[in-house]
Amino acid sequence: MGKNVIRRKSLETRSVSEADRDGGVQSVDRALSILETLAEDDEGYRLSDLAVRTGLSASTVHRLLATLESRRFVQFDRAESKWHVGVRSFTVGASFARRRNFTAQAIPYLRKLRDLTRETANLAVVDDEFIIVLTRMESREIMRSLTKVGGRVAMVTSGVGKAVLATYSDEDVGAVIRHHGMPRLTEKSIVRPSDLFRELNVIRKQGFAVDDEEAEMGLRCVAAVVYNALAEPLAAISVSGLTSRVTDARLPEIGRVVREVAAELTAALGGVTPVLKPA
Repeated sequence: MGKNVIRRKSLETRSVSEADRDGGVQSVDRALSILETLAEDDEGYRLSDLAVRTGLSASTVHRLLATLESRRFVQFDRAESKWHVGVRSFTVGASFARRRNFTAQAIPYLRKLRDLTRETANLAVVDDEFIIVLTRMESREIMRSLTKVGGRVAMVTSGVGKAVLATYSDEDVGAVIRHHGMPRLTEKSIVRPSDLFRELNVIRKQGFAVDDEEAEMGLRCVAAVVYNALAEPLAAISVSGLTSRVTDARLPEIGRVVREVAAELTAALGGVTPVLKPA
């Protein structure tokens, strides 16, 4: 066999291999897109709605769902003809919280925070410039939660996010704004960088942050940072509740409690709480 023939066959083999690889990567990307979409709504999605939300054809979505179902990453409710996140997705996702081994240690402090304030206590971390809620202790009062456990929220629109941003340099805060913008979710959302920087200075002075109906009207959140041994943000804790209970009069006291419990959890984890200086 001539060298040119051998070379041509080698190129053809490589092209097929690269095509298979690219197709496999695309399938993985699409499957993950389906899982992310399903995670957005606990009510689940019909096949046609899922196709519209993901921008994929119904046949492609059905093929990928069948594979995911066989591995228990999704499940199908035949009574409602809807697809939901499956148990395997939960077990895989739960490993994230286990890797953040401070989650179990934080539970007694979240319980204390809930009992002292009578509001829902939350533990969250930053992931790719978004806030992820790891766990919470629900209030015994009437409450609606804006962000579910595992949910993502923009840093500039949450109390936890602003508490963490207050530990950043102005340059790093500017980078977050450039990457994700400043969405107006309510009439009280902070949408100007200058206003955000002023608020971050207030947070540095008082040691806690407040989401004052900036993500959803009728809800307030008070948050403070939990630090690691290098005095860097490890996580943040917060309490959230209806404005009818988290009133202006209660904010200073709730803020003090959240700040003190965050410092206690920091110490329990071997961390160091720094003194934040206004810019």
